[in-house]
Amino acid sequence: MAKENSFDIVSETDAQEVENAFNNAVKALKQRYDLKDSGAELSYDKASSTLTVLAPSDFVSSQVIDILNTHLVRRKVDLKSVSWGKPEDASGSMIRTKGTIVQGIEQDVAKKISKDIRDQKFKVKVQIEGDKLRVSGPKRDVLQEVIAFLRDKDYGLPLQFTNYR
Repeated sequence: MAKENSFDIVSETDAQEVENAFNNAVKALKQRYDLKDSGAELSYDKASSTLTVLAPSDFVSSQVIDILNTHLVRRKVDLKSVSWGKPEDASGSMIRTKGTIVQGIEQDVAKKISKDIRDQKFKVKVQIEGDKLRVSGPKRDVLQEVIAFLRDKDYGLPLQFTNYR
């Protein structure tokens, strides 16, 4: 009987690295001469995994987001792991922009990934298990081909391949 080989497809973001990048961005925000007295604020809620930018204008908001993105990249956090919403009006003629840290693969994206793998006619089984996918097959070479195929595709979120056995 041949042993089944498998791996999991997950989308996880290291919360500690996001927090470190946030803290570094706050320090940079206080030190930058053009943003020091602008009234722009950056906040991070660990419980709901959201980042909030409060700024006097769209331009300043985009500058703060750019600073945060720079620090996220330095911390090796994929920028796809933060989903930014549309800027909305806040009190005092300020603009609020919320960003959500993506954890897990949503059902519709998981179905799309599963369909793409099946359409390529790989000899593997794909199972959706909550917020991750398990890909299993008899040959490790085929599993490697699936991983290479998925690395070339863009689903709007960072994919990691774990639990390879």
